[in-house]
Amino acid sequence: MRTTLEVVGPWSLRTSKRFWEEFAPAALPSGGDPDVLDARFLSEADWTPVSARVTQHGSTAGLELSGEGDLDAAAGQVARFLSLDVDASGWPAVGDRDPVIAAARRALPGFRPCGFHSPYEAAAWAVLSQRSRVSDAARLRARVIAEHGRDGAFPAPADLIAAIEDGRLTVPGRKGEYLVAVARAALGGLLYGPELRGLPEDDARARLASITGVGPFATDLILIRGANAVDVVPRAERRLDAEIVRRYGAGVTLGDVADAWRPFRSWAAVHLRALAAELPGG
Repeated sequence: MRTTLEVVGPWSLRTSKRFWEEFAPAALPSGGDPDVLDARFLSEADWTPVSARVTQHGSTAGLELSGEGDLDAAAGQVARFLSLDVDASGWPAVGDRDPVIAAARRALPGFRPCGFHSPYEAAAWAVLSQRSRVSDAARLRARVIAEHGRDGAFPAPADLIAAIEDGRLTVPGRKGEYLVAVARAALGGLLYGPELRGLPEDDARARLASITGVGPFATDLILIRGANAVDVVPRAERRLDAEIVRRYGAGVTLGDVADAWRPFRSWAAVHLRALAAELPGG
């Protein structure tokens, strides 16, 4: 299936792809051509694996998708996890109000925050990375995909539950219990991206808090990099707090500056974290 999408506002596939490949927690490689983004992911519409190739032609995104399921829904999912469905015509005005964000935009020209393929995968990562080094969690995630996924995509929720409950997949501590809870939530619709992204923030946070093993940090991750919500302020991101002090000065807090970022508070926060990740020790 081939389709095109008109992207409204600043966008650079090359810049966004660099973030996609390099920014932790889990690098998602997509090939050597800087102007082509390839993705293999699990469709949350029907839990079938999908391959997608994204190219840029001016302000238009070209999408090529293949898979057994609903490819129209999968195209919408690609647009969401790459933030291509966001009208960003008002995003430059945030930089007009805040010179720090203006500098971040210059450093990352055309960057649109890229998320996990779905809130389900973001939640699974949050569980896998709990109390673990990122490198160890990334290796565990890769093993889960290799042994229990389908054709390089993350395991479908039912497959993940079965692998854990019948002992084919063992993970440290309570991570197995938490992964089962996440998978059951996905099957029950609690992690469906379009709906989660459209909820009022407090309702979305309450929904996620009802899932066993999902705490405040995981909630931020799922909303901002799973549902790719545009205007959510992280509440448990300590590294962002440190970056605020570095960029704005001692004594300045996230609450002091975030109002000027509306209605792109998530985007502003992700820009600052992306810059921080490029610094030594970031």
